[in-house]
Amino acid sequence: MKKTFSVFLISLLVFSVSAQEKKVKTGWKFGGALPAITFDSDLGFQYGALAEFFNYGDGSKYPDFLDHTYTEISRYTKGSGIYRFMYESNHLIPGVHMTSDLSYLPDQASHFYGFNGYESVYNKDWEDESSPLYRSRMFYRFQRNQFRFKNDFQGKLSGDHFKWSAGFAFQDFSNSSVNIDKLNKGKSDTLPSVLHQPGLFERYQALRIISDDEAKGGWVNTIKAGLMWDSRDNKPNPMKGLWTEIGVEMAPKFLGNDWGFSRLYIIHRQYFTLIEKDLSLVYRLGYQSTVSGDVPFFYQSQVITSMLTGANNEGLGGSKTLRGVLLNRVIGDAFFMGNIELRWKPVYFKFLKQDCYLGLNGFYDFGKVTKNIELPNNLETTFNTLYNLPLVSGENFSDYFKPGTEKLHQSAGVSIMLVMNQNFVIAIDIGKAFNEQDGNIGFSIGLNYLF
Repeated sequence: MKKTFSVFLISLLVFSVSAQEKKVKTGWKFGGALPAITFDSDLGFQYGALAEFFNYGDGSKYPDFLDHTYTEISRYTKGSGIYRFMYESNHLIPGVHMTSDLSYLPDQASHFYGFNGYESVYNKDWEDESSPLYRSRMFYRFQRNQFRFKNDFQGKLSGDHFKWSAGFAFQDFSNSSVNIDKLNKGKSDTLPSVLHQPGLFERYQALRIISDDEAKGGWVNTIKAGLMWDSRDNKPNPMKGLWTEIGVEMAPKFLGNDWGFSRLYIIHRQYFTLIEKDLSLVYRLGYQSTVSGDVPFFYQSQVITSMLTGANNEGLGGSKTLRGVLLNRVIGDAFFMGNIELRWKPVYFKFLKQDCYLGLNGFYDFGKVTKNIELPNNLETTFNTLYNLPLVSGENFSDYFKPGTEKLHQSAGVSIMLVMNQNFVIAIDIGKAFNEQDGNIGFSIGLNYLF
């Protein structure tokens, strides 16, 4: 059985520039740090840290800020990691809110469960070493290394709430099979090679569902434009207001893309105060669809937003979309999703002269593919030709594909939020999938409220 041990040293390490206790913060403040030590039997030890700094200026806009920086350097001893620097400003360009993100995101074992939700079967026994049907812990994984330089901008069109949004990004993806030799180094319970036990990524290539070009990766350079209505009273954790956006992301050939496509996205969020300052009901609804061209399979999981708020924004499935559902379990050419949360702040306290509170959230998440990624017409015939051989026992088309079975994916759970100075938010999420085809229980520690 795969064993994962995690020890999270959650520390609000704060150094106050001022020696006096103040409700309003001024100048640059060290927002906080979150060191983490984790161990995964396949990826090794993770080590590193993240830190945030905020510039509140003269304090007149607190808890809003003028500048914000976020830095994270963490990696696993066998190669995966996050190397990210993000800068956010509300004043560098007059009248424009901007973020600039420079990241390198190597992933030794990126999740891949096929396309079109439940139409692709998830066999948990195939990656469970205790099961007699075990194949490999890496059966539903492939290697994906991503370089990203992403810039997003927002400005007012009319009044304080009606805004425009725009952005551009340069992204290079390098894909391959999981490096089994590297993962097996120094271990007695070795993984089978992809030659002896090909995973889903290799099988999709053999079936021509994933082309050779897609399998290798390439450049996806995009431009983005949209409109937004934003009447939130507080960005880190709004208690009232609307935040709605619609836009188009395009990857034109003239930007040096290996693929050309365009996608539409619509996201609506609304916040209701139930008890002033302490209890709110919030929800988010989202829709995303390919409008033209063909999106490469490794980019289909990218969920578009006007501004990136974390190292990744992938799904459906995982801590950014459907908590408790397997990461990237629900991939399609179009999807809709929703999140409903009840947010409570039961405890306020001081820590090293900083204003802090503990938040507790209950949530319900859901989503569904609304437009399938097109599969080859003769897929079942091709499958039977490849796998219905004496050398391959127990291989059936229905073990991998069940056309026409997609339905709503659902999960629910709780979040614990540790918040300092209104802006530095540590989120601990525990979600349970309703259907075992989506996994079981998901646990994550990250930053920021979901929306």
